Amino acid sequence: MNFSIMKNLKQIIKEEYKKILQEQTLARTAYIKTLKIRKVHGNFNCSENKLTSLKGAPSLVGGDFYCNLNKLTLLTYAPLEVVGKFYCQFNNLTSLEGAPSSVDGSFYCNNNKLTSLEGAPTSVGGHFVCYNNKLTSLEDAPSSVGGDFNCSFNNLTSLKGIPSSLSDFNCSYQKNGVKFTEEDVREVSNVKGQI
Repeated sequence: MNFSIMKNLKQIIKEEYKKILQEQTLARTAYIKTLKIRKVHGNFNCSENKLTSLKGAPSLVGGDFYCNLNKLTLLTYAPLEVVGKFYCQFNNLTSLEGAPSSVDGSFYCNNNKLTSLEGAPTSVGGHFVCYNNKLTSLEDAPSSVGGDFNCSFNNLTSLKGIPSSLSDFNCSYQKNGVKFTEEDVREVSNVKGQI
């Protein structure tokens, strides 16, 4: 066989092989992009990934859900149900729209840019932690919180909206200088523990 024909044949085979690999890679990538995880029995952790969206997140998480330390501004596409705790702190959230309607464990949305609690779960089995945001009101806060409620380091002017019964409640150190007394808290909620 002629050397130049052999060389051309090797080149053609090499190029065809590359082409086949590229096609397979594209097909695999397309499959992965369309793959949707519906249910995770344990914990689901997508924290510290510079995410700007939760698109593709599971709809049910049987353990804890971690999306903290990202660049999220919204919780759209968050799981509909979380059996454990929900961590979305240290993002750029301006709203809790898209959060699950209830969380069996605790809900952490502290260290964001929240100006309201609109979209917050209506029921939280553990603690509800929303400190260090830009909240001026607690309206739209969960109506039921099984653990502590911490809304310190905000700009609150009123306590209207906190659940009628709580374990512990912390509203200290408002950035706007407003100070709430124990009497102010007891007027709106039956706090069993510390204020």
